[in-house]
Amino acid sequence: MSLDKRLLEILVCPVTKVPVHPLSGDRLATLNREIEAGRISYRDGTVVESGFDEALMTADGRTIYTVVDGIPVMLEDRGIAASQVAGW
Repeated sequence: MSLDKRLLEILVCPVTKVPVHPLSGDRLATLNREIEAGRISYRDGTVVESGFDEALMTADGRTIYTVVDGIPVMLEDRGIAASQVAGW
């Protein structure tokens, strides 16, 4: 399920207020591989245990927010630092 374009136009990072955009398919695949390898944690330190079908990334490329059942999880503690993903 893809997010409504009107929703994407108003969503921003709750910390920096930077706009977000959908994570591309190849980047999502890379993120999911890193998650499966146990190398990705949320900002609160909790290890991400399973991959995602959708995710959003801030326009500055620093933070990833997941989308669960079509709902963006825009919580500071549930952000993922993109710097954890090898090669980004």
